[in-house]
Amino acid sequence: MVRQERALRTRAAVITAASAEFARAGYDGTSLSRISQLAGMSVGALTFHFRTKQELADAVQAEGRSVTLAALEGHAYADRQALCQVVGLTLELARLMEEKASVRAAIRLSRERPGSASWSQAWLPTVRKLLDEAHAAGQLRESAPAADVMTLVEHLTDGAEVYLRGRVEDESELGNAVARLRAVWRLTLTGVSADLPGPEHPRRPGDTETP
Repeated sequence: MVRQERALRTRAAVITAASAEFARAGYDGTSLSRISQLAGMSVGALTFHFRTKQELADAVQAEGRSVTLAALEGHAYADRQALCQVVGLTLELARLMEEKASVRAAIRLSRERPGSASWSQAWLPTVRKLLDEAHAAGQLRESAPAADVMTLVEHLTDGAEVYLRGRVEDESELGNAVARLRAVWRLTLTGVSADLPGPEHPRRPGDTETP
């Protein structure tokens, strides 16, 4: 039993170190020797648990997905409107991206390893279901079908990840991803145009209305 617990702790330490390194350097920029240094063990001890970098990357992606699923389950509020739940879930995703190296690593690895498990598939089905419920309950405008709002959610989530990827890591930036996404959602839900022209005939600066 003690040996098994020690093995589990060692495995967790490897995944933690690998998550940080994959998130920072990507798949090609990460080596098992570097991960072993971060984890404070020999390469031999590391490969006892993960024989190859590919196997370790799979485990990190699975960890990022597991963390995401657990957070979404804990963030579900059946007493809230479905559309409000969608907004809340995207904010939770932004928080996870900011705080959890395994989530950032899972996103980067799924982008750099075509054909591997996609991180977004951990949450897309939940958001699709909620948007269908929002549509059925009349919470979406007729001009905003659920499929288009799903596209919006994906773009907003991608944008949060791009922001975090290019962000300078310092204390003043902590929490900004969630705050920025919340501000964008506020604009999205209320609208930004006081006099919105039709999409087929966009009004240009200086144009005047004709009778």
